[in-house]
Amino acid sequence: MLRSFRSRLIAAFLAVSIVVLLAAGGALFVVLRGLHADATTASLEDLAGSVIPQVRQAIGTGDLKGTIADVGDTLAARDIQVMVVGTDGRLRPLAGLPMGDPILTTDLGLSATAAGRVELNGQPYLWVAAGIRRAAAAAPRALAFVTQDRSGAEALADVIHALPIVLLVTLLVTGPLAWLLARSVTRPLRRLAGAAASLPSSGHEPLPLEGPAEVRELTGTFNAMAGELDETRRRESELLANLRHDLRTPLTVISGFATALRDGTATGDAAAAAARAIEEEAARLERLVGELGDVERLRSGDDGLRPEPLDAVAVAQATVDRFRDQADRAGVGLDLAPPPQGFDGRLIADRNALDRMLGNLIANAIAAAADRGHVRLELADAQLAGRAAVVIDVVDDGPGFAPGTEARAFGRLWRGDPARVGNGSGLGLAIVRELARAHGGDARASNEIPNGARVGVVLPRSGPVSAPGPVSATPA
Repeated sequence: MLRSFRSRLIAAFLAVSIVVLLAAGGALFVVLRGLHADATTASLEDLAGSVIPQVRQAIGTGDLKGTIADVGDTLAARDIQVMVVGTDGRLRPLAGLPMGDPILTTDLGLSATAAGRVELNGQPYLWVAAGIRRAAAAAPRALAFVTQDRSGAEALADVIHALPIVLLVTLLVTGPLAWLLARSVTRPLRRLAGAAASLPSSGHEPLPLEGPAEVRELTGTFNAMAGELDETRRRESELLANLRHDLRTPLTVISGFATALRDGTATGDAAAAAARAIEEEAARLERLVGELGDVERLRSGDDGLRPEPLDAVAVAQATVDRFRDQADRAGVGLDLAPPPQGFDGRLIADRNALDRMLGNLIANAIAAAADRGHVRLELADAQLAGRAAVVIDVVDDGPGFAPGTEARAFGRLWRGDPARVGNGSGLGLAIVRELARAHGGDARASNEIPNGARVGVVLPRSGPVSAPGPVSATPA
C-alpha cells in the first residue's frame, strides 16, 4: 500500500499520465487510421488512372475480357482484386473471388471515379471504381479496384511504436515534477512533525513558512501554538517562582514562632504575639489559596455571574465611599471624577463582580500612591469590538509601572515591587482581568505622565459576550 504522501502523489501523477496517454493514443489511432485509409484510396486511384486507359483501348480492339484478366492477374500479386461493375450497379468478381455482389451507390460516367469502404464476407475493404463504358452501353460499364482495409492494423502498429516514446517522455517530464511537488509539501510537513514531537520537552524556534499555501497556513498556526505554549511555560515558571517567594515569608514566620513556642523561648506576652503572628500569616496563606482558586474558577468559565442593569456612576461612588476610611488611614486622597458631559452610565453586569473589580483596583492604587498622594476614579464611553462600552479607570500618582511591565500587571502573583513586600497576594489585578473577561470586556494598564499609573476595565453596556475584542476607549 502507498502510505506516504510522496508515493501517493507520484502514483497519482503516473495514473493521470497513463489516462492522458491512453486518451491521446485513442485520438491518434483515429487520426492515423483515416490517414492510412486515405493513403490506400489514393494509391488505388493512381492505379485506376494508369490501368483504365488500357482497358478502354482494349474495348476498341474487342479484347476487353482478356485485358481485364491480365490486369487482374498482375494486381492480384499486390493483393488488389479487380471487379467489374454491371449496368445494375453491382460488383461482380472476375473469377475465384466469391465475395457476393454488393451494390455500388454511385452512377459512374466515362470520366468519373468513386471510392468507398465495403464489407465483403465480414471483412472491410476499400475500393475505387472508374467508368469504362457509357451508362447506356452493354455491361460491364466500370471497373472496381478492391483491396482489404488494413488501415486499422497499420494505425495500431504506429500507435504501439509511438506510445513507448511518448510514455518515456511523459515520465521524464512528470516524474521530476511530481517529486518536486511532493518534496515541497513533505519537507515542511516532516519538519513540522519533528518540531511537534520535540515540543513537549523543549523550546521551539519558529519554523520557516514554506510549501503550498495550506502548508504555510498550517505552519503558521503551529508557530503560533508553539509560541503560546512557550509563553505559557514562561508564565508558569514565573508563577511558581513568585509563589515560592510569597510562601517563603509566611512559612518562615510560622516556623520560627512555632519553634519558639515549642522550646519555651516565647512565653507570656511574647507567646501571645507569636500566636497572633502565626494566625495572621496563616490567614494570609488562606487568602492566597482562596484567590488562586478564584482565578482558576474564572479562567475555567465557572464564574456564576448574575448580570443585572446597573448605574456605573452610582457603583463607582459607592466604592469610593467604601474605601474612604482606608484611604484616609493611608494618607491618600480618594475621589470620583465628574463623568463627561452626556455620559450614560447604564450597563448590564454582575454587581458583586463589579464591586470586587473596583475594590481591587482602588486597593492597589492606594497601596501604590505615595504618602499624601491621590487616587481618582474616572468613567468614559468606549467602543469594544464595535459595541458600546463603559471604561472605569483608577488613576494614582505613585511611581507607576517599570518600563515594559504594563502588559504583565495582570499576571498572577506579579507585583511591580521587585522586593515583593506588603500584605497583598499579587492576585488582585489578575482577578480583575478574569472578571472583566467573564463580562466580555478586558482590563488595561498604562503609565501616566509625568508619574503615576492608570489601571481600569472596559465592560460592554449590553452585558457579557463570548469573547473580548480590541479595546478602543474614547472619552466623550
